[in-house]
Amino acid sequence: MDSTPTDKILGTKKGAIGTLTFNYPEKHNAMSPEMAMAAAAVIKDFEADPAVRVIVLKGAGSKAFVSGGDISQYEKNRATPEQVAAYNAMSSGFRDALNQATKPTIAMIRGYCMGGGLAIALRCDMRICSEDSQFSIPAARLSIGYGADSLAQLVDLVGPSVAKEIMFTARRYTAWEAHRIGLVNHVLQVGMLEPFVQQYADTIADNAPLAIIAAKTVINEYVKDPANRDQARADKAVAACFTSQDYIEGRRAFMEKRKPVWQGK
Repeated sequence: MDSTPTDKILGTKKGAIGTLTFNYPEKHNAMSPEMAMAAAAVIKDFEADPAVRVIVLKGAGSKAFVSGGDISQYEKNRATPEQVAAYNAMSSGFRDALNQATKPTIAMIRGYCMGGGLAIALRCDMRICSEDSQFSIPAARLSIGYGADSLAQLVDLVGPSVAKEIMFTARRYTAWEAHRIGLVNHVLQVGMLEPFVQQYADTIADNAPLAIIAAKTVINEYVKDPANRDQARADKAVAACFTSQDYIEGRRAFMEKRKPVWQGK
């Protein structure tokens, strides 16, 4: 287990899977800036470790992935514009770490996935939830404004009209509604969620890591406005596949009818 500044964030590694756990079940895993800073450190550690090929995010307990920000701290820490700016600056490192992660990220969601919790899930590459999950962005009930960096992923996934519905109504969506509008990739029975995500992550980890990094990089650049795309970065990720030892290994393994042994280089 990795050392983090708070026991409310846990980072564990098992084989090729790195798991970040939001460990505050008594508050439905509500996030504080301190938790966000610790979570950023865990993501950066997973990103730097070549043994980790897939990153899974989950909430402790059975009630929530992340229920949002810790509203009990708002009066003390988000009462003025200056405090809001400082609060957001402390939290931005985690958002940036997720956005910049080159490895595949999976949000394993059970229970509440609200507000800032949904924002975290949206920054992951894939979202897999149990059928008892609930999704909401209750900003309109708290007079909270979300900036473009927080709403971009939502609009990209569900489109502007549905994104407006989610923000304007502030209502809760069931797991199956979330699947219908494109918020989540899969919905599982509660008892099947963890084994499904484990198998899903193992399947990804068994594939060539450089090819996955290239696919993620190209797709992430493609969905940006053309003026903001880093084509050179995308081209570099693709070229790295064809000049790698893994490319040679993939061809040899195919010809020899065996499972390839990937090195990630």
